[in-house]
Amino acid sequence: QVQVVESGGGLVQAGGSLRLSCTASGLKIGDFAVGWFRQAPGKEREGVSCIAWSDDNPYYANSVKGRFTISRDNAKNTLYLQMNGLKPEDTAMYYCAAGADFSGRCEPLLFGYWGQGTQVTVAS
Repeated sequence: QVQVVESGGGLVQAGGSLRLSCTASGLKIGDFAVGWFRQAPGKEREGVSCIAWSDDNPYYANSVKGRFTISRDNAKNTLYLQMNGLKPEDTAMYYCAAGADFSGRCEPLLFGYWGQGTQVTVAS
């Protein structure tokens, strides 16, 4: 049984930093495309950052480029999202997901395994 669990969310002041973690059981993160998504109230879920199993050319949404960094530790079977320079518009529920491939398209429909999410709130 596959289980994906996010952690690391919280309340932070604008300009601050958070590091999200995602641990998986039942699948090896190193064998999958993995990504971070977010959903704010009243908005659709959007891709924040995705990375293929080969770790080549990670995708970042334009809104987070230069501020967020995706990485993974295959030995710990853990995915991370380092978020710096946080803005109030980054406030959302953040989800980790794994899928077979994403072919450069960091879209929720391409990912089949999801966690329950971790809340990030950025105060102005």
